[in-house]
Amino acid sequence: MAPRRLLLVGEGNFSFAAALRETMDPRSSLTATCLQHLADLARDPVAWENLQRLRERGTEIRFGVDCTQLANAFEPHNRKFDRIYFNFPHCGRKAGVAKNRELLAKFFQSCAYVLAEEGEVHVALCRGQGGTPADKPQREWHNSWQVVAMAALGGFILSDVLPFSCDAVPGYKCTGYRGFLEASSCHPIKTINEKLIAELGTAFPLKMLKCSWPLLPQESTSVFPSWNCDILSAFWISLCEDNLNSKSTTDEITQEIEDSLVSFSELSLPKSPRGDGNEEAPEGIHGQIKVCLRFSLLVHVQAVIQAPDFLPGSLHILSGLVFRKCHILPFTMPAFHETLIILGVNQNLKHDCLLSLLDHLKGILDSLLIQTPLEDAKMSSSVEFVLHPNGKDYMIQVKSPNFGPDYVKDLIIGAVITSATTITHKDQCFVIVSINLDLLTMVVWDISDWRMLWTFDNRFLKNFVPEKIVPFKSYSLYPPCYVHDISFWLDEKKRFDELEFHTVARAVSQDTITSIQLLGRFQDPRTGQISLCYRLTYQTCDKALTQQQVALMQCQFRKEIQQQLRVTPR
Repeated sequence: MAPRRLLLVGEGNFSFAAALRETMDPRSSLTATCLQHLADLARDPVAWENLQRLRERGTEIRFGVDCTQLANAFEPHNRKFDRIYFNFPHCGRKAGVAKNRELLAKFFQSCAYVLAEEGEVHVALCRGQGGTPADKPQREWHNSWQVVAMAALGGFILSDVLPFSCDAVPGYKCTGYRGFLEASSCHPIKTINEKLIAELGTAFPLKMLKCSWPLLPQESTSVFPSWNCDILSAFWISLCEDNLNSKSTTDEITQEIEDSLVSFSELSLPKSPRGDGNEEAPEGIHGQIKVCLRFSLLVHVQAVIQAPDFLPGSLHILSGLVFRKCHILPFTMPAFHETLIILGVNQNLKHDCLLSLLDHLKGILDSLLIQTPLEDAKMSSSVEFVLHPNGKDYMIQVKSPNFGPDYVKDLIIGAVITSATTITHKDQCFVIVSINLDLLTMVVWDISDWRMLWTFDNRFLKNFVPEKIVPFKSYSLYPPCYVHDISFWLDEKKRFDELEFHTVARAVSQDTITSIQLLGRFQDPRTGQISLCYRLTYQTCDKALTQQQVALMQCQFRKEIQQQLRVTPR
């Protein structure tokens, strides 16, 4: 076989390139590229190790290469690759099916300029994404990435479908969605979490726990009795039973879960069960298993305290991403990072341990918030533990910066549950602290829009300097604001769910709607039919939004509420 020129695009930590370099024909050449710049990988030790291995073997490495603009990355004399690889492409974060479909289309069109005459393009996708009959399970066409159609835009045809074998590239680890709390992250949410845990560790013995995956079977959604989490706010998903029972590699499972996470707003989720056991399976999901995206880390508490290595008197720390359906409001978010602190103590020591924990927690939060100038907090503490109406638990309340006309002066960033007991630990009681890290980060760094925490723009992370807290300054000044009204008749036979109305709006607009306001309610005196009118405000915090884009989203929103909520737009 003649030597070949291989091109890898979209590399994350370069583990695939390093593994392929070990197994490929030594006469062939390998060029590995990634979208990030070298400085962006500075905190990823795995990437640095793989880069060193590649350089030692003479591999060409290029940074800042956009896979949708390959002709710009290579001179005409340096093109003509025999094979181009793109493993598990994804736009990242909350990008949905449509954006990833667009990524594939532009990638294939770009490949046409740098591929040899008889060259091949190899794309690895998660099961179901391709939308072909070979996919198991096969998604509905509109909910897939339509890989054959996207390839056709570049003049390519699908010639073969093979399972991705991790055994063929030992050492490869798919990076996929890289969470804010991971070791290589330099996100402020990770910084605030590390500061919080480090300070707690000076007063209590700690045990760090690894967070499990955020998909929960229907029977595993029970939580400690708590007023601050509600299963009715969960996002429900359906997984094919055949898919779950098949033998899968860890990377395949992880990648499929990650794909579910970033696509949860694609309007294809079944309704949540009513809890009476009589709900009908939504159309098209028979033979599938219902799971929900984890709506709180409290679902893991039972497993933690029942573990044989649970240590009374130690703080057990659990941090991870959670998801909740919520109304569109300035300080409510559909996905956020939660840290859970679990303390088990003897019943006789509960009062003293609780006071000690709350005292240290208050001191830590005060020390973080005092670095942010708050006009109303100069003479008093910024943190209060407000007794909940149940008379047992507490709400963690902080004074927030003046974010504008809709800002909340006293913001609830967490809860302290003191009434938790279990049958298996009759002589012990448990104190559980839940903290919304995203809200805390916003208050500490004076970030007025939670969506900024999820931006792709590298200018966001450049605002944050290690060991120093400076108020965040937005790089997007005076973004345009667009207002649209919508009115519709309600279906007399179906109860209108305003939370679902907000959820559909959030999904269609890709979180560009900042507020939804009920303007009025009208009842036809002749028919008794009821009409509602809402005002929607569109505005982004980190990218351009045009009047034409908003008009298209508003038009799509009218269609979606008619189909999903069974209302009749006027």
